Amino acid sequence: MTHAVKGAVHVGVWSAVPPESLRDTLVQTLGDRVSRVELVRGEITLDVPADRYVEVMRTLRDAPGCQFEQLIDLCGVDYSEYRDGAWEGARFGVVVHLLSVSLNQRVRVRVFCPDDDFPVVDSVTAIWSSANWYEREAFDLYGIVFEGHEDLRRILTDYGFIGHPFRKDFPLSGHVEMRYDPERRRVIYEPVTIEPREITPRIIREDHYGGLH
Repeated sequence: MTHAVKGAVHVGVWSAVPPESLRDTLVQTLGDRVSRVELVRGEITLDVPADRYVEVMRTLRDAPGCQFEQLIDLCGVDYSEYRDGAWEGARFGVVVHLLSVSLNQRVRVRVFCPDDDFPVVDSVTAIWSSANWYEREAFDLYGIVFEGHEDLRRILTDYGFIGHPFRKDFPLSGHVEMRYDPERRRVIYEPVTIEPREITPRIIREDHYGGLH
């Protein structure tokens, strides 16, 4: 809400902080602990080195002017085919979205895994318990290991699943398939028998489709 007083507009306690002001606060608070601060379309993204990740996240939760009490999303990213292969940075990253309920503001934090062959970053479950399942999902789908997570195991795929299905080099048909074998009376895994096929987009040829002329 806003209050007009003698021609001036004062921002109420539940109104969003202007993104430029939040950016300046974050730069002043975090200093050289972040490698980049970007403001695009009213949204702020912080790039954080892996070795400062937990320190920065704890500061974002506790520091005045930040107070991001809630972690509302965390996901993995595979940059191996980003910009048609022109990406020159680390392959795997973790992107986190934080919310300050008390200040009604949001920020996005990105951290890259230093090792492409064995992607590892620290867990933030000790800071926000909501990170628990999100980190398990990123581990399951991307193979990103979260150091310090107390129960890091798959959450979406089957126990016997091979590989990480959201990696760009994972085949669309997978590596194995499963079925119930009535003779063995159990579920068995076998090599994939699906033949690769070319997906042809559906073309709508009706005249005036959707009311268009």
